[in-house]
Amino acid sequence: MWNRKLGRTAEHRKAMLRNMATSVILHGKIETTEMKAKELRSVVDELITLGKRGDLHARRQAAAYIRNVVADEATQKTVLQKLFDEIAPKYADRNGGYTRVVKTGIRRGDSAPMAIIELV
Repeated sequence: MWNRKLGRTAEHRKAMLRNMATSVILHGKIETTEMKAKELRSVVDELITLGKRGDLHARRQAAAYIRNVVADEATQKTVLQKLFDEIAPKYADRNGGYTRVVKTGIRRGDSAPMAIIELV
């Protein structure tokens, strides 16, 4: 199996990655455990690649994966619109590697290694 199970069922893991990918697109970076960040990296990279394609089929595929959240209250712009209108054009000349995972230390409660995943 190519992916990490992260101690969750398949449905829980998919929902968690959908929520985290939406948060990375919305905020630009999030802090999570190192293993979750490494797994999330491929998901966000795929979504940005769909955004770079820009056709209707790619938009529908991305819309089926990310959550429908309002990214900008003033303009009522959604996360999907932010992905296709702002983030994807920024990486038009880049062939992958849109995210960076930076290790930050150990979480105090359970000594889990923490990392920040951010858009490059």
